[in-house]
Amino acid sequence: MTTTTPPITLDDVRSAAARLHGVAHRTPVLRSRTLDALVGAEVHLKCENFQRVGAFKFRGAYNTVSRLPPDRLSRGVVAYSSGNHAQAVALAARELGTTAVVVMPEDAPPSKRAATEGYGAEVVSYDRYTGDRAALAESLATERGLTLVPPYDHPHIIAGQGTAALELLEETGELGALIAPVGGGGLIAGSATAVKGLYPATRVVGVEPEAGDDTRRSLEEGRRVTVPVPRTIADGQAVPTPGELTFAVNRRLLDGVVLVDDEAIKEAMRFAFTRLKIVLEPSGATPLAALLTGRAGPLPPRVGLILSGGNVDAERFARLCAPGG
Repeated sequence: MTTTTPPITLDDVRSAAARLHGVAHRTPVLRSRTLDALVGAEVHLKCENFQRVGAFKFRGAYNTVSRLPPDRLSRGVVAYSSGNHAQAVALAARELGTTAVVVMPEDAPPSKRAATEGYGAEVVSYDRYTGDRAALAESLATERGLTLVPPYDHPHIIAGQGTAALELLEETGELGALIAPVGGGGLIAGSATAVKGLYPATRVVGVEPEAGDDTRRSLEEGRRVTVPVPRTIADGQAVPTPGELTFAVNRRLLDGVVLVDDEAIKEAMRFAFTRLKIVLEPSGATPLAALLTGRAGPLPPRVGLILSGGNVDAERFARLCAPGG
């Protein structure tokens, strides 16, 4: 009889939470009577836009970098990211007294690149539509003796991201469903591990942009599927294929993945700003878009959403939220 050991467990998420205590922010959980009335359920919003670097990514980055042996930590780290993981690794490296090199696409939002450099990282650019960011980062790791910190496909990354859902459940108790964004799959994999470990009956639903439905297709086919590099305003979810480890978790634990288009994402950003008084980047707004459009399906009485980040500059936010933007 063959058994498969899961990449991470609830205990790994709890270990990450202990490591992050006093370092990462314990982000707020917001409620809105207006939102509850609109969707017919009690909604609990885990606001990772208030996390350090403005997104959940700091959780996984710090959990990973802080576990490196002293000799590897001293030589520095390298990462690849469109923005949020870039900032997270840069800040984690600075907090832990080492250096970071980050491979970022040329068309990454300027505010995310500026923030990454502001945390002290060296940024190396590439063309996301023709270049291989992982190969470039691996080459830099070999040439310079750096440790690669991947954006999602690593057990410590996944466990760190799962602490967001763990905190949410510690505050709310059992929920009927948890809805979270899916990019490479680290956040939803860590979240599903925490949720199913505590409350096996809770549904866990991922949300992808319509242009980048690699995880939904992969789950349907039972294998990792690659799609063309997604062209979507949700740049944090512009991933062409799920991670190997994240997919192994998600195919076992997810109850489904739903899709939202760019217009629905913009409307969710507007709603969050006007009614909730919070700023969300496009990727952070996709769970709310799924809720507002009904794409999340029939809702249980109590629902949790992870709003994954708020890293969007004022000019882009205004443009996306303007009528016809």
